Amino acid sequence: MTATADSAQLAEFDRDAAVTPSGEGIYAADLPQGWHVGGGINGGFQLAVIANAIRAELPEHPDPLAISAYYLSPATPGPGAVDVTVKRQGRSASTVAAELRQGDDVRLTTLATYGDLGALPEQPPLLDAEPLRLPPVEDCVSNELAPADFRKIAPLIERFDMHFHPDQVGFFLGEPTGRGELSCWFRLKDGREPDPISLLFAVDAMPPVSGDLGLPGWAPTLELSAYVRRDPAPGWLRLVHRTRHVSGGQFEEDCEVWDSADNLVAQSRQLARLPR
Repeated sequence: MTATADSAQLAEFDRDAAVTPSGEGIYAADLPQGWHVGGGINGGFQLAVIANAIRAELPEHPDPLAISAYYLSPATPGPGAVDVTVKRQGRSASTVAAELRQGDDVRLTTLATYGDLGALPEQPPLLDAEPLRLPPVEDCVSNELAPADFRKIAPLIERFDMHFHPDQVGFFLGEPTGRGELSCWFRLKDGREPDPISLLFAVDAMPPVSGDLGLPGWAPTLELSAYVRRDPAPGWLRLVHRTRHVSGGQFEEDCEVWDSADNLVAQSRQLARLPR
């Protein structure tokens, strides 16, 4: 979404992730306070900023289908710019390279395939995963109850409502399960309904799953690949993060995002460093 005259009426997420055309293939951005965790702006929020710039460059292909991102240096609050280069523009999909810069520093570089989710054929899945099941929202544990020290290193937790599975909140209290899995209900503030751009933030919104292994703290992402499968239905999303292998100071984190209609709407895998 590009910045407009009535941007003050936008939901917080759309206002903060907005971009403004400033030249051929170049879009200005302003990364605000409040979306950072640990040493930098959240990686999923950076993806959403880049995704908005690509959408503005390709109005006929408005939706991210697949995007791979490499994080070169921590992004900080303040002005930035997104450079978009269309590599190939097809009838049903386009391939685009984009990078987020702040001054002379490249923060994030991406390669993405964009298309139109509304134009995908409606057909029953040939093979389908079992939807994520969680206790009712009211029986889960709100992020508003997170300890003060956690909120201090992750102020982005104020940007959304997140209700964790009650059996998986021990990591907040120094009592992790050791299973390497976290799951929750999720929605943005302001009653903002999910869409393909916000799904790119959702896949990276939860605390690192390494916390459930007794390793809390900021886990810098090296690479993240995300796939948007369909437009999400309105309402709460359900997220699950899992890891199966931790070695060499690194771990993989797999994410699934399910919507209120039991559709698998997004997936991601990232490689991250263990917290120091």
